[in-house]
Amino acid sequence: MKQSNIKIAVTGGIGSGKSTVCKIIEKAGYPVYSCDAVYSQLLNGKYLPGKIAEVFGSEILNTDGSLNRRALSEIVFGNEQLLQKLNNITHPEIFKAMLSMTEGKSGLVFFEVPLLFECGYQNLFDEVIVVLRDRDSRIDSVIKRDGLTEQEIVNRINRQFNYTNLNFEQYYVIHNKGNIDDLCDATNDLLLKIAQKHNR
Repeated sequence: MKQSNIKIAVTGGIGSGKSTVCKIIEKAGYPVYSCDAVYSQLLNGKYLPGKIAEVFGSEILNTDGSLNRRALSEIVFGNEQLLQKLNNITHPEIFKAMLSMTEGKSGLVFFEVPLLFECGYQNLFDEVIVVLRDRDSRIDSVIKRDGLTEQEIVNRINRQFNYTNLNFEQYYVIHNKGNIDDLCDATNDLLLKIAQKHNR
C-alpha cells in the first residue's frame, strides 16, 4: 500500500536560512509546519503549560492558566539541566501535535525543525533537508535579524548540533551562499528530485 504522505524535515543551525527555504517550499505549493509556531499554539492552551507547571511551579502560569514565558525564561536561562528538563516536556508534545496535523494529507509534507538532531528525531521523517551556511554569514544574519551580540550568537551556535560532523550521504543538503535567487533555484531543484524519487 502506498504511503499517504512523505514527511520531510528541514533543519539547520541558527542563521542558516532554513526559514527562508521553508518559505520557498511553501511558495511552491507544499504544506509546511513549523515547530516554533506549533509550540506557540500549545503554550496558549492550558494542557502544556499545566505539564510545565507540574515541574517548574505554578508561578510560571498567568492567571488564565497560560504560560508566563518571561517567568519560565528566568528560571531556565543559563541552566542546562533545567533547560533539558523543559525540553523533555515540550519536545514530545510539539512533535505529537505537529505530526497529528498531517493526518489525512497526501504528497510531500514539510516540517521546519530547528533542533532535529539535538533531539534525535531525525528517524521520525522519511527525508531530511539540511541547510548549511558559513559561520560568519550566520552570525551577521542573526545580528541583523534579532539584534543579539556576536558573543550571544556564538554561544548559541556552540550549544547547537555541529553540522561538520554530519554524515551528508544520508541527507539532502542545501548550501546557502547568501544569494536568494541561487537559494530558490537550489531549493526548487531539490523539491523536483524528492518528488521524482517518491513519485509525488
